[in-house]
Amino acid sequence: MPRFGLGVYKMTDPEESYLAMEKALQEGYTAIDTASLYGNEQQVGEALRNSNKKRQDLFITSKVWNTDQGYDETLFAFEKSLNLLQMDYLDLYLTHWPVPSKFKETYRAIERLYDEKLIRATGVSNHQVHHLEELMTTANYKPMVNQIELHPYLTQVENREFCQANNIAITAWSPLGRGKVLQDETIRQIGEQYNKTTAQTIIRWHLQGDHIVIPKSVTPSRIVENAQVFDFELTAEDMARIDALHRDERFGSHPDHYAYE
Repeated sequence: MPRFGLGVYKMTDPEESYLAMEKALQEGYTAIDTASLYGNEQQVGEALRNSNKKRQDLFITSKVWNTDQGYDETLFAFEKSLNLLQMDYLDLYLTHWPVPSKFKETYRAIERLYDEKLIRATGVSNHQVHHLEELMTTANYKPMVNQIELHPYLTQVENREFCQANNIAITAWSPLGRGKVLQDETIRQIGEQYNKTTAQTIIRWHLQGDHIVIPKSVTPSRIVENAQVFDFELTAEDMARIDALHRDERFGSHPDHYAYE
């Protein structure tokens, strides 16, 4: 799984979405993270087919939405996503949120898709440690990925340590804190040392923290800028200063308090 890719949440305008994905692929992005909720799976498929990329060289992730969870429902939702994408398989399929009384059955369906080689990796999103522990009491395979809100103001140490101990890769959604962290003076000062923007510095922090990172943007210049993070390295002191910015601040919902009904 590539460590860096394009997130396409809130890309709702079809033409704008397509052009952003096209630009990302032209700039060397090899991973796109979508979901049935986002309403742009069709544009993802079109952008990939019209690119010069081979399908096997790309990593495509989608997710089953809360109202489609359950065993049979998940299998049906996956088929719908695959048809919209016009693909034969997905690289990764995730439970979008841990819907109480349904997330274990949802994951069981994802395991079936894995057994049938319709997906190449199993995973979940927004799962707390207690969700993962409950899931693993019945799962045949530990989730291979957990996608969670993660940025310098929400470092999720407990979740990350549990996932690392169980060989579960972490993907950071909202890696820039929905833009709120971009105003941080400490990160700006660190970035200046390397002639890098705050966004580039945060993305580099994620990469060195062993997070998979999927920043989203429809702006061509930002798509280019976000990828220019492999030509510098933060020091241990830089990493520690950014780690210390944690304030347990979420910009999305908490999985234990989400309005599932």
